[in-house]
Amino acid sequence: MGWWQVDADTLASSRFVLSPVAETFACLKLLHAAEGAHPGEQDWLRTHLPGYRARLASDPVTALLVRAGLGADWIADFLTPTPRDGETFEQGVARVRAARPADARAHLRVSLAGPLPPALDRDDLPERAAALLEYVWEETVRPYWQRRRRVLEADVVARTAQVSRGGWAAVLDSIRPGRTRWLGDSRLQVNRHEYPPREISGAELVFVPVTPQRHGWVSWEERNRYAVIYPCAGVLADGRAAPVPASLGALLGAARAGVLVLLDSPMSTTQLTAVTGQGLGSVGRHLKVLLDAGLVERRRAGRSVLYSRTAAGEVLVEAGSRGREPGAEPSAHRSPPDTGHLQDIYRS
Repeated sequence: MGWWQVDADTLASSRFVLSPVAETFACLKLLHAAEGAHPGEQDWLRTHLPGYRARLASDPVTALLVRAGLGADWIADFLTPTPRDGETFEQGVARVRAARPADARAHLRVSLAGPLPPALDRDDLPERAAALLEYVWEETVRPYWQRRRRVLEADVVARTAQVSRGGWAAVLDSIRPGRTRWLGDSRLQVNRHEYPPREISGAELVFVPVTPQRHGWVSWEERNRYAVIYPCAGVLADGRAAPVPASLGALLGAARAGVLVLLDSPMSTTQLTAVTGQGLGSVGRHLKVLLDAGLVERRRAGRSVLYSRTAAGEVLVEAGSRGREPGAEPSAHRSPPDTGHLQDIYRS
């Protein structure tokens, strides 16, 4: 198994980030595999796989590049720039395009575990890879990006709450079960391959969710930035996971009660917007009412303002939960399917 040595300070300062270029590369892998993990991915493949195959059929060199770069055990490094916080797709793909041709060829030899085919012994490989990623982004990812981004944000919210409740070990064990797990003694397993361990203490470590369900990887650059890219969890990201008791919904209104129920762990306005699917203005108005009523409180944590339930809010939620009749249907307080149904974000 491959594992990284991670000291406590590095793990404590690690964070979750979203990356349009990582999402695009994960979708490239999904197109290459041509096998969906659920009906939504299968529908998406039926829509986009013919165009992708036609694109490669018209460009045999790029087709060979993809097959070589997505090796059985190793992805060519220049195809997967390590995600950076706040980076746009354009900025990420520019790093692919800027790879040195000699490095690209060397990376392909590693992913192939053998010599480079003569057709790939050329200097335009980074440009071809970048152009293909741009095609995948424009044709198959960008039309769905806003919906996918909400799902990814909700996953980050759920993972962050997991960290606050159970520490990093539980989160690392659940990111890619069977592949990524906390081994103890400052060791993080990142895959099943027998690669030498890497000392990453003091480096920047980020965790990056993507929506394709069978595609994850690790990447790093210059020994100072490391990333674990993992499939987001639909269950964790499901906005309907915490039902609103009917009595509480009747008292506060379903949407406002839903915000109160979610605040068993501190959340920011942005996080609440991602999980509920409500607009930023609506969430802000609900929070103001709940603050004025003494049901939630707020505190600053770095650049963020976090909201959580007060003792009075806890009593109200617990009373509402006790008041639910066994077997009663939960309130449908969250409207959009895009916060939890991974199948649905590949449709429409």
